[in-house]
Amino acid sequence: METKPHLSVFINNNNMEWEQTDAGVKRKIMCFDEKLMLVKVHFEKGAIGTLHSHPHSQITHINKGVFKVTIGDEEKILSMGDAFYAPPNTMHGAECLEEGILIDTFSPMREDFLK
Repeated sequence: METKPHLSVFINNNNMEWEQTDAGVKRKIMCFDEKLMLVKVHFEKGAIGTLHSHPHSQITHINKGVFKVTIGDEEKILSMGDAFYAPPNTMHGAECLEEGILIDTFSPMREDFLK
């Protein structure tokens, strides 16, 4: 699948639309090219990012809130300013303990998010 990059030098958050993905979870795909993607994800308190895996490397920054994050067999409580790395093909997920926003980066970009 050939994907047209959505990449600007400057990204204005106010011009981006939220997309509902799961109960209590919505996201904005901020920008991407074939090698990298930046996604903002908003969680309501109690919302769950279901355990899953994918072939992409993922680094996530906790921009706001408190999350119980599971990566493989490990679990940690992370809050604003913290981050985590989810290696390719590793089960991971998050439970939102206090309303929050995650900033996800993926390499390569997530083509499945564009379908």
